[in-house]
Amino acid sequence: MKNVEIAVVGAGAAGLMAAIAAARVAPGARVCALDGAARLGAKILIAGGGRCNVTHRQVEARDFNGSTPAAIRRILRGFDVGATRAFFEAEGVMLKEEPTGKLFPVSDRARDVLDALLAAARRAGVALAHPCRVAAITPDDEGFVVRHSGASGGAAAEGAMRAATVILATGGRSVPKTGSDGSGYALATSLGLPLTPRLFPALVPLLLPDGHLIRSLSGLTTDARLTVVSGTGRHLRVVEGSVLCTHTGLSGPAVLDVSRHWQAAVQDDPGAGLLLGWIPGVGPEAFDRRLRDHGPKPVRRALAPLPERLAEAVCHLAEVSPDQSGATLDRESRRRLVAAATAWRVPVTGTRGFEVAEVTAGGVPLAALTPGLEARMRPGVFVCGELCDVDGRIGGFNFQWAWASGTAAGVAAASRIVPASTPVSG
Repeated sequence: MKNVEIAVVGAGAAGLMAAIAAARVAPGARVCALDGAARLGAKILIAGGGRCNVTHRQVEARDFNGSTPAAIRRILRGFDVGATRAFFEAEGVMLKEEPTGKLFPVSDRARDVLDALLAAARRAGVALAHPCRVAAITPDDEGFVVRHSGASGGAAAEGAMRAATVILATGGRSVPKTGSDGSGYALATSLGLPLTPRLFPALVPLLLPDGHLIRSLSGLTTDARLTVVSGTGRHLRVVEGSVLCTHTGLSGPAVLDVSRHWQAAVQDDPGAGLLLGWIPGVGPEAFDRRLRDHGPKPVRRALAPLPERLAEAVCHLAEVSPDQSGATLDRESRRRLVAAATAWRVPVTGTRGFEVAEVTAGGVPLAALTPGLEARMRPGVFVCGELCDVDGRIGGFNFQWAWASGTAAGVAAASRIVPASTPVSG
């Protein structure tokens, strides 16, 4: 049985960063990262349309959901945006900032990000074992026995290794074809770690009923305001931004951001829903005044600056002719048009699920972990990345969580095996 000081389960963004941090803090320590994928870094390679949105110019705890802001903030401060930028630029990946605040490689190549991580891991002395799927982790008097099996013809044979410490960086359930199939949750619970009551897809497109008019507008993009409301009408979350009409429903940055809040709301309150305002900054009262003052002009013009196809669709949703003049609208027709344009209750039937979701909501609560992300109930086990109950909004925030939490877990795990008199590196 092979012995290592640190076994990192999962070699994605958080796992690679954890392994690098651990190996740098404890030079000479045996650090092994195990991953079930034949090719590492699939999620990194597909992120940002193949460009990899490495981080955002400003990342704060309020950009995340799940565990308490104070616990998230502590991890983010330990490895902030400046540290991320310095790390990648030291590895030869220069970053550029776009007007949205997103930071991408200057090369626009996600492959450069992955290659930099893999090169940094190898230089630090990290052993990468893949395809090597971890089946079970069992505590014993000397640490943990990590049982694994290699895929057919894979690089790692079936067997086991003993590890003094273990870092769980398996990812969640989003995009399971990349390898994050949720198996890490079973490993976590087998070691006594708690999970949130619910795990659900976040940053995911929403579905509308078959035949719905909006689905016929596939490809149309516009800015809009999305509001999650309770069954009593209380506003729970408001998101403004770009919305994309698709052949299955709604997508785009604003829809992805609001999706986790809509799901959380309807799970707790069946009467909760989602309102869509097609003209950001124009509320029901303002739009009602606009219609009353519209005179002989066709109501489609009151919906400017919406694309003409969308303006006509909104009128049809309100059962109003787009060519009808504002002056001829009766009170009920005007009410329907105001609702359709500024507070349309979206008949969402569900989401496109984990297959296309960018991240998983839920996981191991940070309250169950120390500031170094070590399990309070199982010393020697650390958790980082998407496996934690932390999910960020779209724009590079989830990658920043991966870099920050991976570093925190790696440093803390290495500190357990580095004698107090030994100076730490990097």
